[in-house]
Amino acid sequence: MTSKTTPTGHRPGAPDRSDGPDPSGSSDGLRAGLKNRHLSMIAIGGVIGAGLFVGSGTGIAAAGPAILISYALVGMMVVFVMRMLGEMAAARPSSGSFSAYADQALGRWAGFSIGWLYWFFWVVVLAVEATAGAKILEGWVPGVPQWAWALIVMIVLTATNLVSVGSYGEFEFWFAGIKVVAIGAFVIVGLLAVFGVLPGSDNPGAGFAHLTDAGGFFPKGPGAILTGVLMVVFSFMGSEIVTLAAGESENPQRAVQKATNSVIWRIAVFYLGSIFVVLTLLPWNDASLLKDGSYVAALNSIGIPHAGQVMNVIVLTAVLSCLNSGLYTASRMAFSLGERGDAPKGFARVNKRGVPQAAILSSVVFGFVAVFFNYQWPDTVFQFLLNSSGAVALFVWLVICFTQLRMRGMILRESPEKLVVRMWLFPYLTWATIAMISFVLVYMLTDADGRQQVLLSLLVAALVVAIALVRDARHRKAAASGAVLAAGVAAPAGAEAAQAVGAAPAAGSAQEAGA
Repeated sequence: MTSKTTPTGHRPGAPDRSDGPDPSGSSDGLRAGLKNRHLSMIAIGGVIGAGLFVGSGTGIAAAGPAILISYALVGMMVVFVMRMLGEMAAARPSSGSFSAYADQALGRWAGFSIGWLYWFFWVVVLAVEATAGAKILEGWVPGVPQWAWALIVMIVLTATNLVSVGSYGEFEFWFAGIKVVAIGAFVIVGLLAVFGVLPGSDNPGAGFAHLTDAGGFFPKGPGAILTGVLMVVFSFMGSEIVTLAAGESENPQRAVQKATNSVIWRIAVFYLGSIFVVLTLLPWNDASLLKDGSYVAALNSIGIPHAGQVMNVIVLTAVLSCLNSGLYTASRMAFSLGERGDAPKGFARVNKRGVPQAAILSSVVFGFVAVFFNYQWPDTVFQFLLNSSGAVALFVWLVICFTQLRMRGMILRESPEKLVVRMWLFPYLTWATIAMISFVLVYMLTDADGRQQVLLSLLVAALVVAIALVRDARHRKAAASGAVLAAGVAAPAGAEAAQAVGAAPAAGSAQEAGA
């Protein structure tokens, strides 16, 4: 009996880039066009989404200063998930990342299901980000309708992704760079204003007083921390992109190691640091935090001129960065699914520049359709798309956890020297992370909006898993039928050979008898 997997645990034809860099390009046909500086900035920018700039004011209003604990809890959860993913990606870099690992560790149905759910999540994000960017651009140039701006930004970023993976990396390097510099400057200037040492600041500088002077640190009660968790958890989605991009870098293992090791300070500085500055510059219940947005309100309190427009530029950059990365991520997941036979074969083909053109175009076409739904039926069809993909991020993190539980043993058996990144306190911390994510999902059921997202996302997930199981059953049936057919063809041939062998002695005996 032949095995369905190779000695390294892969199905035949599945890419294995774990042996190190390939200067000519990746072994799966993708070209290694991402430089170290690209990967570094993708890793940093991946955790800074537009939700940090736009949605943080709502979280502050819901939990008060205790929102810092909400960010810390979700940040810790993301650090653990990234550590697990980094362990697997450093050992087996792949353009399919966690989907390919789930395929190997949990079964083909798992890789198929989470891969398509993740693709669905990102193509819906394309529509959301294109619309958000179009609103800002329309405000600057009202002569161009909003739908036209959405079309323009989608076309431009599609073109950059089609040119080469290096052009995607270059665009993302500058997009992420602007976000990083902006938040870094905000934290430094804000802290100077907090302590009253910023020249010309309009803010009197109350030190840490605002953390407790408006009803204490828990003005809405400790339970508001969980409400805050629901509001901030989705702003962290995207940190896993670097593990997909690492597959197209010159040294995937080194890139994954650096990204995994730096995720702690990235979350501490960009999320906790910036929100801490906002909360120390203004009381949590200041009306401007909701009216203008937390960052604009903080900048206004210092006296930064044109704070709103400055923040619009930064938010637009974050939106374009997310759109750029979303298109890249969706296309690479489609490519990996095609390569494993879980999507049309055309998705796994690359052009002469090493770019999966069909995978990119198919992803952006669905993105265009979603944009159309957003303008035509925003409260029905598009709202369904949003809600039915809303909890997919948490599903992905759960699958990463369960995959790592199985994959650790596979790596130790087959190539222990490649276990250069290790999850801390394995398996206890992995199970604790599973419990944390599961708790968030269950707690979402107590919230009206969260309940709708979880239930509709579960419905879509159940449909995709059902399709995956049916496909698996058909493949097994076809394989069994082929084996029976092969055995049936071999049997007559074997019988004829046996008869021929048996006939020779018989003939010899007759001759001897005649003699």
